[in-house]
Amino acid sequence: MKHIVLSLGIVLTLAMSCKKSDTPPPPGPGGGDTTVTPDPQRDVLAWVDARSNVFGTYGRLNDTAELKKVLDTLKQVGVNGLVVDVKGSSGYTMYPSAIAKQVTSMDGKSIPAGVDYVGFMLQEAHKRGFKVFGSIVTFVEGDGGRNIGTVFDDPDFRSKYETIVCDVNGNRVPVTSTGRNAFVNPAQPAVQERALNIIKEIATKYAFDGIMLDYARYTDIDADFSDFSKSEFIKYLEEKYNDTEAKKMKFPQDIVTTWRSSNGQTLPATTGKYYKKWLMYRCSVIQDFFIKARTAVKSVKPNIKFGTYVGAWYTTYYQVGVNWASKDYDPFNDQEVRFDWAYPGYGETGYGEQLDLLMTGNYFTQIRLADNPATASLKYHWWSIEGSLNGGMYITKNKMPLYGSIDMGNVSWANQGEITKAIQYILGKASGGVMLFDIVHIYAPQYNRLKQPLWDAVKNGLKQ
Repeated sequence: MKHIVLSLGIVLTLAMSCKKSDTPPPPGPGGGDTTVTPDPQRDVLAWVDARSNVFGTYGRLNDTAELKKVLDTLKQVGVNGLVVDVKGSSGYTMYPSAIAKQVTSMDGKSIPAGVDYVGFMLQEAHKRGFKVFGSIVTFVEGDGGRNIGTVFDDPDFRSKYETIVCDVNGNRVPVTSTGRNAFVNPAQPAVQERALNIIKEIATKYAFDGIMLDYARYTDIDADFSDFSKSEFIKYLEEKYNDTEAKKMKFPQDIVTTWRSSNGQTLPATTGKYYKKWLMYRCSVIQDFFIKARTAVKSVKPNIKFGTYVGAWYTTYYQVGVNWASKDYDPFNDQEVRFDWAYPGYGETGYGEQLDLLMTGNYFTQIRLADNPATASLKYHWWSIEGSLNGGMYITKNKMPLYGSIDMGNVSWANQGEITKAIQYILGKASGGVMLFDIVHIYAPQYNRLKQPLWDAVKNGLKQ
């Protein structure tokens, strides 16, 4: 599953198997064939992960007839849009590309010969009146668990561009040596150029309503500590701060001096004099890329929407080098919400103004702040749906429509009624609408923790 969120304290996983179910449950909500008519003023988007829906054991979308049934049922329950994976974490595309290798078979399942999955999906979705956004995994070019993908096919590409991370002992090592996916260094011009070319190819080749970037970030706080990033950081210090001593830095000790391990994540234990400026440098790299990516999309189709998915937990999202706030929001000088990692000028790295829409992963089972006495008196609490939506709208200054997102299957919902309530709350709160992650959780009970089809939970949540 591509859209697994590797976040700080949240790891979403799916069990994948090569065996295809002989008798999958039919798609469709219970309680008759009542169709929910979508409110035209609100978007209800369902994410379509390629690996799980097309190649997963219980995925149905490698079969064109099953694909149509799933889309029909999505429309029946009130969904009116999709976010479709077109490039996954392997670096391979789900369509014939002149830039990247196309994947048509995995784990014993294949796309029918002669079928362009992306083109077919787009055609069928548009027939049903859906908006359709194409999504790419931006800065990951290899499946570390399976050793497949661009970095594994091309040793030269791998040696130049694979992200270098620090291990708990402070050693600089390739990210795949730690068992993770093959993130590449976002600061590398060739890495950015590859991503931009794929973005332009997708926008040119297909009539998507929008392009969404996913994993447009660094691996984590332990990246990227390559020699290239060192030289770029020194240039940044010299140009922005007129730091004539930057060349003498001890790298990486002047950024992070010692490391510690916490729940499998490598985190700074003690930091050096350049740590907070390093955080700003990485955010400036990502901001610069978003400016280029927006320009690339609009150069092909000016009216196409440009957006991204991020985790809603802004309080720790600095660890992946992303500032998804408005550049008019200053976390350093905010007297209402304190962020001890912020440095003067950090707000300048915000990329919110580059977006036509933003999806935040509000992947929590606590819906309202009042549901927990510990948060009842708070307004911003980044680990609840209400608190994180409050925070998201606050730091983005409502510069773009914000879509709250619900995880249907990877978190432990008490029952389907709680999923329904979460959908209803997000629709009433978020300015853009709701994103449901992922359709495989809805139709395949094997892929959600309730072990039940979730059509009724969605339908009841979308009733007006």
